[in-house]
Amino acid sequence: MSLEAKNIYDVVIIGAGVCGTSLLYTLSNYTNVNKIALLEKNSAVALVNSHKHSNSQTLHFGDIETNYTLEKATKVNRAATLVKNYLLQRDRNEKIHTKYHKMVLAVGHEQVVKLRQRYQDFKSLFPALRLLNRAEIESLEPKVLADREVSAEIIALFTPEGYTIDFQKLAESFLDNALTKGEKTIDVMMETKVTKIVKKDELYIIQTGPKNLVAKTVAVMAGAHSLLLAKSLGYGQQYALLSVAGSFYFAPEMLNGKVYTVQREKLPFAAIHGDPEVDNSTITRFGPTAKVLPMLERHNYTTVYEYFKTAGLSLKAFQSFLKILSDITIFKYIFLNFLYDLPFIGKILFIQEVKKIIPSIKLSDLSFAKGYGGIRPQIVNLKTKSLDLGEAKIVGDKIIFNITPSPGASTCLQNAEDDTIRIVDFLGDGYHFDRDKFKMDLEGIATSF
Repeated sequence: MSLEAKNIYDVVIIGAGVCGTSLLYTLSNYTNVNKIALLEKNSAVALVNSHKHSNSQTLHFGDIETNYTLEKATKVNRAATLVKNYLLQRDRNEKIHTKYHKMVLAVGHEQVVKLRQRYQDFKSLFPALRLLNRAEIESLEPKVLADREVSAEIIALFTPEGYTIDFQKLAESFLDNALTKGEKTIDVMMETKVTKIVKKDELYIIQTGPKNLVAKTVAVMAGAHSLLLAKSLGYGQQYALLSVAGSFYFAPEMLNGKVYTVQREKLPFAAIHGDPEVDNSTITRFGPTAKVLPMLERHNYTTVYEYFKTAGLSLKAFQSFLKILSDITIFKYIFLNFLYDLPFIGKILFIQEVKKIIPSIKLSDLSFAKGYGGIRPQIVNLKTKSLDLGEAKIVGDKIIFNITPSPGASTCLQNAEDDTIRIVDFLGDGYHFDRDKFKMDLEGIATSF
């Protein structure tokens, strides 16, 4: 293929959510990669899962997420701290985030015993953690104790380090910062949907309809669509997707910070929690629910066909889904969460979960957050016929596919660091990543506001 070097991008990033824009920010600030394109099928950045309507607006550290092991919490804490420190530098007026306290409630003897042990295991990793008794909980979150049985055994694991984030605004910040690097060529192309990626010799041709782009390396940061594009190039054939849609309910102001419930064992989905809305503290948001939908993108029914192309209609895929959903705990959870989205009956059922946080809440206080909620793509391993929990990444020949279920947004800068290392290695001699400066900027600063 005969092409002039000036027409070839060093890197093409597909997807301008918070993960795609954080990679652009890292490449533009800390490498000598000079020619980059960012492609986004929508009219602006972060309109899908990174939009504030589509996620739980939480920066996850692993301190009060009771489904995290100490090992996972250690990794997530380091990653989330990078985002926190970025905000420390660039969001002093709190236009992107709001800081709150947060806690996880343990109610009943069994949960209390487990939470006390968790505190012992995690307190060295999170020095700000402390256990609260009933009176201390009531002083911080009065409505958590109002109308709760006096005899109920209750404690909370508490930290002042809670952050609610508008990840769309964070993505905009990453993009704006990247574009200040005037010495680089950074082409941002909105309303540009990738229809096909073709490998030709040592280059990739990205077909978009209006025109084709040519790149030395490619980073696909398109959420659930990443696996679809991976499969088109022969990667990830051993995977399918279980698309889990999260919905939310609103209530008038009831909480002063984030309040979680203890995670149910065996479930890979986040426990119900409540917190003030990121840009309006007079609204409390409860959720997320977890409903399985055959879609790659919430509220976009054109992605149903793409979902089945991604999942595949093979015998292995059907066997895998059947095995996962035949687990009685998972099946009952999925079925109940499906009902939560139904008119009227959904609210009657969901309020029982909310009462675990706010016992005094009334049915009239709750309203379904119409239009809120995104898709969390859970990876299904067709070989083991089981869910592969956590973030998923497929690394090919000078191409990376990121499929990022929760907590992808919280770990976006860590993910960007990891991918930058790979991209610089793909590009070879003459390219470098100033990782020391990256760490100095995002790790070597004060860790609290």
